Amino acid sequence: MYQFTYHRVDSARKASNLAEKNEDAKFLAGGMTLLPTMKQRLASPSALIDLNSASEKLAGIEVKGRNIHIGAMTRHYDVANSKDVQEAIPALADLAGMIGDPAVRHRGTIGGSVANNDPAADYPSALLALNATIHTNKRKITADEFFTGLFETALEPGELITKIVFPVPSKAAYMKFPNPASRYAMVGVFVAKKGKDVRVTVTGAGSSGVFRAGKFEAALTAKFHVKSLEGISATAEGLNSDIHADAAYRAHLIGVMARRAVNKANGK
Repeated sequence: MYQFTYHRVDSARKASNLAEKNEDAKFLAGGMTLLPTMKQRLASPSALIDLNSASEKLAGIEVKGRNIHIGAMTRHYDVANSKDVQEAIPALADLAGMIGDPAVRHRGTIGGSVANNDPAADYPSALLALNATIHTNKRKITADEFFTGLFETALEPGELITKIVFPVPSKAAYMKFPNPASRYAMVGVFVAKKGKDVRVTVTGAGSSGVFRAGKFEAALTAKFHVKSLEGISATAEGLNSDIHADAAYRAHLIGVMARRAVNKANGK
């Protein structure tokens, strides 16, 4: 690691103030991505702003009407095991339970994962499919506007995610084909239906990160049934190719995971 200054804060306000004074400072939540990249000298922030002492204020799950509010410092384990989430949006609880291994789920946070926007992370697909709203210390950002590219988001320097609000869908499910070692999604597909709005989102496959699968959405809007996807396939254009899977294979997996997710959402 390169030399850096370590700060521990107990509020979002103090964290934001410090970040504004340190141009290339990084917020530290679970550290699942930041610390390994620092150890490999792929990241060299001048300051780390540790949010864990503010977790009581920035963590927690609350039901408000037909929405689930999840604090940014809420651990994956707590999302997966929350009775509120399991009852309102079981697909979101399922997704959280698929992240990494027990050590990662007990340490990693939803806010950290969303802010990092790893192209193989699970949460971005849920936010985009469920039409979630990201609340920061400065504003509210819709999921459609939040994810802007590979490891890129609409967050401005010093801007901190405080919570994420998920509307409760009528049907939803998430299925992924995980890398057997890392458990990251080689391809993950989240389907959600709320009223007439149907969203199908893909993670792990796109060279620009999470994206919506328009052809699948159009077919399922007509009828939310797996038979609606007959003859529908994803194109390999714009998909990742690496040592784990080429673009053509990932395109095939999108179709497979989408069909499994629709069946799961329909209770099959």
